[in-house]
Amino acid sequence: MIRKAEKKDIPKLLELLVQVDMVHHNGRPDIFKGPATKYNDKELEVILQDKNTPVFVFTDEADIPLGHAFCVTKQVVGSDLLTDIKTLYIDDICVDENARGKHVGKALFDYVVNYAGENGFYNVTLNVWTCNASAMSFYKSMGMKEQKIGMEMILSADK
Repeated sequence: MIRKAEKKDIPKLLELLVQVDMVHHNGRPDIFKGPATKYNDKELEVILQDKNTPVFVFTDEADIPLGHAFCVTKQVVGSDLLTDIKTLYIDDICVDENARGKHVGKALFDYVVNYAGENGFYNVTLNVWTCNASAMSFYKSMGMKEQKIGMEMILSADK
């Protein structure tokens, strides 16, 4: 079952956020500390109450989250350069490492796409780190295409 995340899900969301961080930390320890979460429980409470930051969870039969999708509504209105399209940005998708391979990620992704379509969004976007080859492959298999590419030049080898 997929539903909006609730306050009772925060402990499991924090566990999943650590798993996300560790994937990034293992790929780019020069950038990501580990283990850590990008939000604390108080920040998650605020996010879960904000209609512009929907969070969805895929739950098992006992209503325990096996995965999450954090989303953010983005829209620039009245820009001289950009059109007024409304974008649903996927800030984070994570499937519990014990539930991988069971199509939880696909179900969450499909749910987010359907939610976006039903709520008047023009597109769904996300960022993926190149060190996360499995995520890149997954998103491409879901039909996503590159929109833009971030580049870097590391200037200090001290990290």
